[in-house]
Amino acid sequence: MSGRRGARGTGIRGPHSALTDFLAANNISAQEIRDSYRQRVQRAEQDAPPDADNGEGPSNTENNGEDPTEEDLLAESSVMAAERSRKRKRNQDEAIAKIKKGKETKKKAASKKKKKGSDDESDFEDMMDMYKKAKPLPGQLDNCELCSKRFTVTPYSKAGPEGGLLCTPCGKEMVKEAKAHEKSTKPVVRKGRRKIESNRLDGMTMGGPKSLQLLCIEKLAKHSEDIDELGEMPEGVMNRISEIFSKKRAMNSTTMKLFLQPDMESVAIHEAAYLETEDYNQIFAVCPNVKRVSLRNCCQFKDSNIDYMNEKAKALTDIQLLGANLVSNDKWAELFIARGQDLKSFKVEWLDAAFDDQAVEALTTFCPNLERLKLERCKRIGKDSIDAIARLHHLKHLTLRFYEPIPREKLIHLITSVGAHLRTLCLEHFLDDSVDPTDDVLEIIHDTCRHLIKFRFTENNECTDAGYVNLFSNWANPPLHYIDVNSTRDMDNTNPDGPEDCPIGLASDGFREMMSHSGKRVEFLDISSCRHISHSTLVEIFDGTRQYPHLREVNLSFCPVVDTEIIAGVFRSCPMIKKVVTFGCFQVADVVVPRGIVLIGAPRAQDQIEQFGEVVFDFQKNAQKEKDDMRAMGRIVPVMG
Repeated sequence: MSGRRGARGTGIRGPHSALTDFLAANNISAQEIRDSYRQRVQRAEQDAPPDADNGEGPSNTENNGEDPTEEDLLAESSVMAAERSRKRKRNQDEAIAKIKKGKETKKKAASKKKKKGSDDESDFEDMMDMYKKAKPLPGQLDNCELCSKRFTVTPYSKAGPEGGLLCTPCGKEMVKEAKAHEKSTKPVVRKGRRKIESNRLDGMTMGGPKSLQLLCIEKLAKHSEDIDELGEMPEGVMNRISEIFSKKRAMNSTTMKLFLQPDMESVAIHEAAYLETEDYNQIFAVCPNVKRVSLRNCCQFKDSNIDYMNEKAKALTDIQLLGANLVSNDKWAELFIARGQDLKSFKVEWLDAAFDDQAVEALTTFCPNLERLKLERCKRIGKDSIDAIARLHHLKHLTLRFYEPIPREKLIHLITSVGAHLRTLCLEHFLDDSVDPTDDVLEIIHDTCRHLIKFRFTENNECTDAGYVNLFSNWANPPLHYIDVNSTRDMDNTNPDGPEDCPIGLASDGFREMMSHSGKRVEFLDISSCRHISHSTLVEIFDGTRQYPHLREVNLSFCPVVDTEIIAGVFRSCPMIKKVVTFGCFQVADVVVPRGIVLIGAPRAQDQIEQFGEVVFDFQKNAQKEKDDMRAMGRIVPVMG
């Protein structure tokens, strides 16, 4: 032993022994063990009785002052390691118990303070806080408030219940308990409100419980992946199921097969974004006799699908494709050549890669018997397409929305050519290159169109209120069922009220003439953003005396003069009203909505409150009437005196 110590003293280092590795791994100092051992030996010699000098000392001093052996050091170190482990475990348990006890003490103190309501004690505590010791900065050493363990303070050190700092294990335990407490006390949030508002925006309003048919359809959509087939169902029910599947994003390559049957003549997929190119071919393979196809968001519909459709679907007459941007101009022309005289309806929308004026020219050349045409948001078509459409003399339904400004002369030529047989005329966002407002388009509609049922003329800042007055005055066209004239107003932001002498867009006189012409038959009315209609005119039209028996839906959004009085007048003047939209009408408040009507856009309105009418039952008058009837029958004898 002395030889080894001498070797270490000279600075010579050899291989490590097992004892050295064990001591280093457990952070135990051999010198500390020796000093502790010598102190116990000396303490035992001092405590020994006088008669023990005959050589019989304590059992632990049998080495007679010599250094402990390696076996003694190993045994001693094992004992110290076990003792440290027990102490660490005991400190952690005490820290956790102290956290819980501190929270309970803090809650009791807070409740006691509330009961006493003593301001003097709080002032004294605030004064004593001034003399408290400042918390150590990050990088300094401090003792944990709960387990008294020495640790290095960091910016993330948690504060204890009594204001001190906590070590990392105690801080984690406190955060875990705080999260558990917060989760248990968190209020339950209703998850059905978003669903209700979504249904209202879709126009789905119902009172009372859902129908059995609707419950079954929703259950089908929820478990769409587990359905093998739907069986034979009516076309209306099948279309309704397809709508709900599309809304829930459940229409994919697997569920699409449920809506395909060999004898089907109409296929409508309202959300085809998840379908692949091969899925569209399967539609025409399973349903070779299909006549009407409607595919929305068909972003994977390609040229190969056009070829397969021309080969298989020989009876196809109605085509509606929304978002088919992967079809080239040549394939559009081949489609029109293949369909030829049979194509009756053609609708495309949201096309930006192809379908230009040449495609429209091919459509009007090879499909002259078109009765329904809808071209909306196709970026590559322009003014040359107007002349091509003017050659379709069999058109009954026309919907156009161009991005490029269209000269007024071409639009007038189009209406003059096809307007005599039109039943639907929708012109959206038609702007001219000229700056001066003019009513030529409305005049030609008044002179040409005689059979319109649906009229949409939106986002226009060229026609004046006088033009709308002339359109609806003495118009030979029967009353309209559908009217949409939203955003027909002056677009000058510096003068939002427009010119006073001649208002731009639909204003008070034009709206009054419109309701005089079509009010008895109109079912849908949209005058949103027609800000030049005055409050007095709206009160006059919806005064409760004038009745509009067929009006079911009205949109008054962003008309700043609309208030509670006007909305209440709408409810009284429209006995069949189902939906009223009032976005941006901030003067609408405290409206009592009758049963079966949905009011959208008024955040302060009381939704779905039942109203039983305005009939007041006069009990006194009714009782007197009953007495008179009984007196007439001789059951009541007048008392004289």
